[in-house]
Amino acid sequence: MKENKCCNKKTKRGIDEKKLITNRLNRISGQISGIKKMIENDVYCNDVLIQLKAVESSIQSLSNHILENHLYNCVTRDLENGELDTIDELISLFKRFNK
Repeated sequence: MKENKCCNKKTKRGIDEKKLITNRLNRISGQISGIKKMIENDVYCNDVLIQLKAVESSIQSLSNHILENHLYNCVTRDLENGELDTIDELISLFKRFNK
């Protein structure tokens, strides 16, 4: 397997895409802040766990969105340009996702 060079690459995102991702990250940050307040206020464990699961689902949804865009844009572009090392990057990425 080739050395992972993904850290040297960049992804150009449009203004709308950046705004969408930023808004979702801000929402997740708000959810986490809410959970911190729940802990400070001694909220029942069950309620905290439900909110933690909501955060987990939000993060998974955002991850899926970014992965989909990565496949349709970055990976497609790289393969069209003959950059087959992208396949190694994808294999490594899927292995991380499946842990």
